[in-house]
Amino acid sequence: MKINWRKNLLISWIGCFFTGASFSLVMPFIPVYIEQLHTPADQVELFSGLAISVTAFAAAIFSPIWGNLADRRGRKMMMIRAAAGMTVSMGALAFVPDVYWLLAMRFLTGVLSGYIPNATAMIASQAPKEKSGWALGTLSTGAVAGSLIGPSLGGALAQWFGMSNVFIITGVVLAITTLLTVFLVKEDFQPLPKGEMMSSKELFAKIDRKSILIGLFITTLILQLGVTSITPILTLYIRQLSGDMNNILFVSGLIVSIAGVSAMISSPILGRLGDRYGSHRVLLGGLILSFLCFVPMAFVTSPFQLGALRFLLGFSTGALMPSINTLIGKITPFEGVSRIYSYNTMFNNFGQVLGPLVGSTVASTLGYASVFLVTSAFVLMNIFLSLFNFRGLLKRNFD
Repeated sequence: MKINWRKNLLISWIGCFFTGASFSLVMPFIPVYIEQLHTPADQVELFSGLAISVTAFAAAIFSPIWGNLADRRGRKMMMIRAAAGMTVSMGALAFVPDVYWLLAMRFLTGVLSGYIPNATAMIASQAPKEKSGWALGTLSTGAVAGSLIGPSLGGALAQWFGMSNVFIITGVVLAITTLLTVFLVKEDFQPLPKGEMMSSKELFAKIDRKSILIGLFITTLILQLGVTSITPILTLYIRQLSGDMNNILFVSGLIVSIAGVSAMISSPILGRLGDRYGSHRVLLGGLILSFLCFVPMAFVTSPFQLGALRFLLGFSTGALMPSINTLIGKITPFEGVSRIYSYNTMFNNFGQVLGPLVGSTVASTLGYASVFLVTSAFVLMNIFLSLFNFRGLLKRNFD
């Protein structure tokens, strides 16, 4: 069967957009919704933090299991499983009777997730190697765009239709994603009997550049740690910088979102540059740019300066994840690509769990500005690690 990988890329992009939007859609009003579930006032912040982090934690634990199954049964099947499963778990949030059921459904959402990594694995396996950087860069803009538009759209929908109905709308959006994937995504995959599939130990033994792969996993973790470490304090930091600004919520939303705009613009362009000059060079450039953006954020004196630096930071984010995904695709045997991407997703999710913990701990002990300095220290460490891993490759392209 001849596969139209460009059509698959388009449908997968739409699916990643809807999935990214569904995750971020409910974020603005989760604390308020928890309040409405008759949660004690002194526990609302605790349960809000748990409700956000428990999804990433569950996804980190279960992603290798789904990756193993994807290598045996196909990526399309796992995309359908994830979209259908999240349709139920996200829609069910409209009917939870208390905060404990909400936490259970949020945990189940993490368990059943995996649409985006499986879409990435499928496109990485189908796109021609010379166009993989552009294809994966383009695909990543779907999730970025969804995550970008989700919070503002979620807030508007909650105001128009009520918070409970937003969860139902989210379920409907994910059901549409399921149907699009079932009928329009094509994959020529021959299922393997369990006994014939290469074990994870054999898979890693077949990878020549193991140190590079481990380095890419660590880069993914630090990338997410850096993005999410500043999330708990960003609005408070903006308020500290702005004084008595009346439209603080609007300004905060704009500054939070602006990095996603530049990432969405830059990802396909930088992916194409990676195809031409080497994704490892683009990755190093992105890490250096992110370091140069994080350090001065600790010393800004106005929200405008912070917004300008976050806009520049988005260009580095647009370089990093597509480059990581492209490099993983190049060094991973075809028969194990889903498992390796699932391990990368595990590191991605652990970064999302650790980031807010690091950020809130540093902020409470050393102040808001110190969060950016600690984050930049992690990025600097990552630069040296990547330089060490890519030694000998910087003078030639990555085969």
